[in-house]
Amino acid sequence: MVQLLLDALGGDVRQREAGTPVPEVCCYHLDARFSATSGDIGKAGAGKVLLAFRFVLTAIWWRVRHGVANLYYIPAPPLRAAVYRDWIVLGLCRPFFRRTVYHWHAAGLGEWLQKQARPWERWISQFVYAGANLSIVLRGFNRTDGVLLRARRIVVTPNGIPDPCPAFDTEVLPRRLARVSVRKALLARRALKANGDKAAGDDAPVFRVLFLSLCFREKGLFDAVEAIALARRQLEPAGISVRLAVAGAFWVESERKEFEERIRQPDLQEGGQPMVEYHGFAAGDAKRRLYLESDCLCFPTYYSGESFGLVLLEGMAFGLPLVATTWRDIPEILPANSPGIVPPQSPGKIADALVAHAGSDYDPGLRAHFLAHYTVERFASRMREVLLSVEGNNGRGAS
Repeated sequence: MVQLLLDALGGDVRQREAGTPVPEVCCYHLDARFSATSGDIGKAGAGKVLLAFRFVLTAIWWRVRHGVANLYYIPAPPLRAAVYRDWIVLGLCRPFFRRTVYHWHAAGLGEWLQKQARPWERWISQFVYAGANLSIVLRGFNRTDGVLLRARRIVVTPNGIPDPCPAFDTEVLPRRLARVSVRKALLARRALKANGDKAAGDDAPVFRVLFLSLCFREKGLFDAVEAIALARRQLEPAGISVRLAVAGAFWVESERKEFEERIRQPDLQEGGQPMVEYHGFAAGDAKRRLYLESDCLCFPTYYSGESFGLVLLEGMAFGLPLVATTWRDIPEILPANSPGIVPPQSPGKIADALVAHAGSDYDPGLRAHFLAHYTVERFASRMREVLLSVEGNNGRGAS
């Protein structure tokens, strides 16, 4: 999302070609990357401490050398090591900058400070984080972080992404419609034509579910796996098989081993083949292929740092029916009254939602909702307006 925003605003001005217009928002981008892999996110290390001081010195130098007045920063998720990192960076940087803008890509820091942080951690955090000129949050729920850390102004601005399938009507929709038709016929116990529907593919009687996220218990990984075993019992009598594709990196090694052991159990095997397949981290063409081949997206998160869930935007863009949780305000990302919304940590209800989606009609409202609300063009326009407002009202005013 940072890269999308940087590109939308015209990129790093230091790399601007001579003679090109100066953008409205001049960005000096410091790639403050602390983690090389997803498994390293939120973990402490001496190397990260050294990186923090290096980033701080670079930012201060740019403030002096280029006169950069505004510090744009993405605060930590509610993880102790990440919060301590923010103490170093913000504690040293903020005194040098006129204004501070937070963009909350993670949520729950304020709640963590209230309920889990030690008294001295709360005191330091309030001293370091409090009083930002602007807090940009992704959903209404996330306002809590800005309120508890006394931001002067809070603006709700949802994320947006480039359309991952611009040729949806010709490349994706025919397959969606054909596969729905085959499954509905099976569920209605109607005879299929001997040669089937070529657009549906040879595996049309297989209902393919995708879990694409950080492979972590709180993201709902194990709930999705258990739901597949339960959904199998309901769909098998109709001649429909169910498969789960899991894509993402594991954060906890013990959970990876638990996952591998669980998917080898008999209730997740069919005809000697596993019903759950792990694809590892997927990006680019590999991720696009998973979306194209899937019939449903399952995102049953209850992650403490969950703020938005970009995977839901991608799922809607590909026209996939969604199973998501009532965790925080995730349902507000989706069209009103969307089916497939279940309580967190409820494999049985996830299974029921998957079975319902297996026999439901294609819903054109999902992709339409993405195009209306979550394109990168809308995101860029909103962010440009919000950032320009920082100097206009000097960080004061109603949200």
